[in-house]
Amino acid sequence: MMTGFELGMGLGGWLWMAIAVVVLVVVVWAVVSAIPGRDRRPVDDAAQILRSRFARGEISQEEYEQARRLLGI
Repeated sequence: MMTGFELGMGLGGWLWMAIAVVVLVVVVWAVVSAIPGRDRRPVDDAAQILRSRFARGEISQEEYEQARRLLGI
């Protein structure tokens, strides 16, 4: 008999649905946090790039010194 006061799934059904949502959120968080390189910070700063370009011979010593002065290194 329908009196309009039923809870539908019942308290246990709502509890299992809430647990399923929490588990789903935890699984998605675990997958996203496991992606490699996500929290890798950029290593190349201006001084590092300048030194590597000078070491490879892409810039002369004069250009290197001028860039160091401009960057304040």
